[in-house]
Amino acid sequence: MNSRRQFLKISSLSAAGLIFGGGLLDAFANNLVKTNPSHFKGPFDFTRTPTYCEVCFWKCAGWVYKDENGRIKKIIGNNDDPNCNGRFCPRGTGGVGMYNDEDRLKTPLIRTEERGKQTFREASWDEAFDYIAGKLKKVKEEHGPESLALFSHGSGGKYFGKVLKGLGSNNIAAPSYAQCRGPREVAFIATYGQGINSPENTDIRDTKCLVLIGSHLGENMHNGQVQEMSDCIDKGATIITVDPRFSTVASKSKFWLPIKPSTDMALLLTWMNVIINEELYDKKYVEKYCYGFDQLKEHVQQYTPEWAYGVTTLKPQQIRETARAMANAAPAVIVHPGRHVTWYGDDTQRLRAVAILNALLGSWGRRGGFYNPEKASVPHYKIPKFPKPNKSWREALGGKYNLADLALASGLCDASMPTHDLGHQIKAWIVNGTNLINTLPDQAKTLASIQALDLIAVVDTMPMEITGYADVVLPECTYLERYDSLRVSQGREPSIALRMPAVEPKYNTKPAYWMAREIAKRLDLLDYFPFENLEDEIDWELQQVGTSLEEMQRIGVKRIKREVDDLYFGKDEDIEFNTNTGKIELYSTSLADEGFEPMPVFVQHPEPQEGFYRLIYGRAPMHTFSRTANNPNLTDLMDENTLWVNPKVAKEWDLKNDQYIYLENQDGIVSDFSIKVRVTERIRFDSVYMVHGFGHADKRLKRCFGKGISDTQLITNVMTDPIMGGTGMRGNFVTFRFDNKKEA
Repeated sequence: MNSRRQFLKISSLSAAGLIFGGGLLDAFANNLVKTNPSHFKGPFDFTRTPTYCEVCFWKCAGWVYKDENGRIKKIIGNNDDPNCNGRFCPRGTGGVGMYNDEDRLKTPLIRTEERGKQTFREASWDEAFDYIAGKLKKVKEEHGPESLALFSHGSGGKYFGKVLKGLGSNNIAAPSYAQCRGPREVAFIATYGQGINSPENTDIRDTKCLVLIGSHLGENMHNGQVQEMSDCIDKGATIITVDPRFSTVASKSKFWLPIKPSTDMALLLTWMNVIINEELYDKKYVEKYCYGFDQLKEHVQQYTPEWAYGVTTLKPQQIRETARAMANAAPAVIVHPGRHVTWYGDDTQRLRAVAILNALLGSWGRRGGFYNPEKASVPHYKIPKFPKPNKSWREALGGKYNLADLALASGLCDASMPTHDLGHQIKAWIVNGTNLINTLPDQAKTLASIQALDLIAVVDTMPMEITGYADVVLPECTYLERYDSLRVSQGREPSIALRMPAVEPKYNTKPAYWMAREIAKRLDLLDYFPFENLEDEIDWELQQVGTSLEEMQRIGVKRIKREVDDLYFGKDEDIEFNTNTGKIELYSTSLADEGFEPMPVFVQHPEPQEGFYRLIYGRAPMHTFSRTANNPNLTDLMDENTLWVNPKVAKEWDLKNDQYIYLENQDGIVSDFSIKVRVTERIRFDSVYMVHGFGHADKRLKRCFGKGISDTQLITNVMTDPIMGGTGMRGNFVTFRFDNKKEA
């Protein structure tokens, strides 16, 4: 296989050399282009500009290529970028579809009827900004600055965040925290004194054993990790996949453990039991760096493989064999922390178990485990201090979730409810680049909160469902048409990347920086935006780190040498961790101080009633959540989701492949649209599975309207994590319906 890959690589390069080589052939090619500009398309037609991708959080740096008429032709990876190593995933290469999508928002809109009617009139930018600024002033005067909130996903959040902080509010939330990775961050901070962040500091390229628990690498397309996983498989690494579904990565694994959903904690605790009792843990590492081992050893004695068999349906021998495989590879082993980890409400404790297991194996700070990431230090232009908020977002939630290090999007939504009585009520939202209707669980609560607002202003490139509830819609140009702040990523080697416009903005769309600055101007907050143009601010920052905007426009990515060679722990190096004890806390003092269990405990979760099945959702490599479902390039690859159903279940219900059905959840919510059945052995009999991000209900999204089912619509049972407020969404069950007629 490797020989064939190499042959294809060499062959393609050789062919390119024959066509576009030096000397006479080069001159011939140039002449061919000049004499046949409309027929001949080759590398000589293109000019390129640097960018970094906005389709997912990985933000791979790349090049945008244009033809002689200035039209975007393709986007490819930047070879110097450590996030992508010159290779883009399907989403990244399909990013040009965002620019070409004729369904894009085209001009500012102001609502003319009640929210949700989607009746708007076109407005000028000045009118839209005056409307928003006037409402923000009024809400601040009547309810205080703590009644303002920003929900953001993407680059624009930095700029609108300045506006909010300038007004005296710190209610700034990214749904990706409470709905995705928050429990992971809190768990690892409680254990190691630092979080995982993005991109994750997993040393997959050098690992000998990779354990994936509900982490769908290869389907979620976290680019650098997928590349490294492919390399480590080629080098013979052991992959252990724990998943009720036979995922893409399960097919590449030595061990697939089709666990009963909601019992992952039982398996993690049992693995600890085996590793401790068989003395497979890293004794020197644990003794030197860890706190609370004796308490943990006693704590896990009850969690035997025989006990776990009755809970997880995994055989004791499977559990022991996989525990030994991890230990045999240690310390070059990774029990992957995952990313979307909000499942059952005990998620911080489950991720604590993941963190503890890695500590027992000695993988933190070791080659093939978790490396020490570094981030470039880029100075920012000095601006005035923001006013200190009178109240924080925690007070709006009654003082809960002290261990959460970021604001909770779901919490701010709760604090906007008309029946809210925990603290001050939030009365105005700015929503930037996040479709809250399909992002926040419990849509009924989200809609009730929206209807109680005095203002909702939405900034987006597409007419997502949330825009239909906006008072004002501001059309943002795509990432291919604008400058944005520098991408400063953590990694083995610090790097910075530039995004600049490849083309002029289409229609009457504008960049978020310009929008935020115009709103700030009307609120007397211009001191927080000292640069009229973002590119001037970027140039100033780049000069502070020894480069310039002109250089970055040519190279796109700049790598910066690590200041210290501390990628891994040195032999017997003394390390002080940023925890209360200065050690890796197997027994968490910070959790104990807040009144929570200091070590993870297994809790039995509700199971589906007869005729219902647990709803499991996931990712597809060609789509990012619901953001790309209308992208013309990516819709060609996947235009609707399907429902995976086990053959045993299909037989009971007389379901056939490609049959369209509706779903009803445990609370009687019936899906608006239907979904195509896929009968497959790759899913357990007690669960069904679909890809997240479909079932769009806004008719302005012409390609994806009514295609498939929205899993979010069926997530009405939210299991809130008591430690940090994450929204557990996998406690929902569905049954099959053959029509969606509502009961009287």
